[in-house]
Amino acid sequence: MNFKFYSKDWDVLPEKVIGGAALLGENKGVVALRQYVVSFAANLRQGNACTKDYGDVSGTGKKPYRQKGTGMARHGSKRSPIWAGGGVVFGPKPRDFSQKLNKKVKNIALARAICDKVNAGELSLIAEFDVAEPKTKAAAKLINSVAEGKSILLISDVFSEKFILASRNVSNVYMIDVSSVNAYDIVRFRNVVVAESAIDVLLKRSGLLGEETK
Repeated sequence: MNFKFYSKDWDVLPEKVIGGAALLGENKGVVALRQYVVSFAANLRQGNACTKDYGDVSGTGKKPYRQKGTGMARHGSKRSPIWAGGGVVFGPKPRDFSQKLNKKVKNIALARAICDKVNAGELSLIAEFDVAEPKTKAAAKLINSVAEGKSILLISDVFSEKFILASRNVSNVYMIDVSSVNAYDIVRFRNVVVAESAIDVLLKRSGLLGEETK
């Protein structure tokens, strides 16, 4: 598996080859990736929307006025949905939107996401994430030279303190530990850059390089 490779100063170096790693087939994992993205988004939903129905609103159950002779429509209660302050018909109630996926589906989804980025030329490697001094302007210039102003995900097993300070205020940059990254993170960012020391861990987690390790 070949990757575009950068020095720690974001200079382009010869491509990096990861031996023993192979891409998935064209259609393998597509359904798993879709299921993962849908479930991840569903798990973010709070599900706490709540409305009061006929039995929840306050008000008397007495008939507002007599059935006939008023020249108005018939009503049996002021808690009716057509009255101001009445109940809501078929409104939302608190519910659990979460979806559970097994470990195998999650791994295949991660592998599919990585392969799609590699095929699109949007996943690169870097020697390490570090800067000479913690200056946001300098970090933004280097990162945007690769991302061209688009969103970028930086993955590593360790980020230097100076790099974190320099990059944390760059709006299109998101940093994450290699042990925490998931398929949703991979697909929602336009560009992905992985530290050289973390790529083997990422590929093993997805099953693209040997067995998954924990």
